[in-house]
Amino acid sequence: MIVPIGITFALITLALIITMLLRRHLREKYAVMWLLIGAAMLVLAVFPDMLGALARLLGVIVPSNLLFALAVALLIGVTLHLSWELSRAEEEIRRVAEEVAILRADIDELRRQTSADSSGTQPEPPSEGQFFDA
Repeated sequence: MIVPIGITFALITLALIITMLLRRHLREKYAVMWLLIGAAMLVLAVFPDMLGALARLLGVIVPSNLLFALAVALLIGVTLHLSWELSRAEEEIRRVAEEVAILRADIDELRRQTSADSSGTQPEPPSEGQFFDA
């Protein structure tokens, strides 16, 4: 009874991954990893004795312990990768925010110069903090 449930779960997981990929809800670089995980789930569901053979080969007494160890290793890997991606995204956001602040200051300066040129007066020097309004 558990084998058909495992196969159904693996197929639903694969279908969900493919659907998310086609709808652009999941990027390709992540989809490859999840497709491999889904395929591994399907293989283990179709051939449940494979986990026992792999456990014996690796010297693990209980096959479910091997499954849990692999799952923990996978979760640690995914967490580490997502933390790395988050760090890169935060750095990019900080860089873009700095560029926007500089561009905003340049625009403000150009507006002051344009308004001063049109009124015939000399532009006022910017007050402190005027460049970095939020």
